[in-house]
Amino acid sequence: MMYSPKEIAGQTVNIGKGKASNTPFNLLLLGFMAGMFIAFGAVAANTISATIPIASVAKAAGAAVFPVGLAMVLIAGSELFTGNCLIMLGVFSGEIKPIDMIKNWVCVYIGNFIGGMFVCAITFMSGNFALFNNAVAVNTIGAAASKCSMDFTAALCSGIMCNILVCIAVWMSFGAKSVGAKIAAMYLPVMTFVLAGFEHSVANMYFIPAGIIAKTNPAFLAAALEAGKNADIVTWGNFFGANLLPVTIGNIIGGGIVALVYRLVFVKKDKTT
Repeated sequence: MMYSPKEIAGQTVNIGKGKASNTPFNLLLLGFMAGMFIAFGAVAANTISATIPIASVAKAAGAAVFPVGLAMVLIAGSELFTGNCLIMLGVFSGEIKPIDMIKNWVCVYIGNFIGGMFVCAITFMSGNFALFNNAVAVNTIGAAASKCSMDFTAALCSGIMCNILVCIAVWMSFGAKSVGAKIAAMYLPVMTFVLAGFEHSVANMYFIPAGIIAKTNPAFLAAALEAGKNADIVTWGNFFGANLLPVTIGNIIGGGIVALVYRLVFVKKDKTT
């Protein structure tokens, strides 16, 4: 059993109202948790794919484990910027003030960033990057280099595609009536965006800083250079300018597409009132 799309739309608006009315302090804390959860999925993806020599198989393995992050976000209770782009459904419906949505986004985005950076630092100190004879470090630096080398348009469009899928995953989870069904509903859309290589701003708050931190270790850097990874491009400037900015804009556009279409179809005003 599941809710109909029209019922999901109503739930999404009501959930958005609660998110938009929450306090900045709570949003920061819950954003921190979501940033950690998504980063844990990224850690798992980098780790499982580190020693798989066939690129397509490594990508599939990483995509298979990454959805654990969104599962924790949806079930454990937290605030994720990309999923919260669905608050636009309430704004488009006139149920939520735009300023309250912006407050939510800013607080949650900052919390997500802090959570991702926290996991970066702890993962680095935990020894995870040294696993498999530094293969995880090489994979981590390589993933960051790939993301930092994207041009603005490609990163923007990749961000759009990513958050269409993420918002659909969240939407589908709202339609489920059990924990197991919620996880099953969100799993395939999230796996799809990772497998396709689309860009998720919050995930990149781990992926790229992790590469920047990893290359501060001489042994990790040497291993990455020996493997042919372009570590020079992995910088804070490229993280913010070449990736995070266009990807974030793209994520907002992608979420807006989902919210606008479902507003037009499922949240129609009663013209008799």
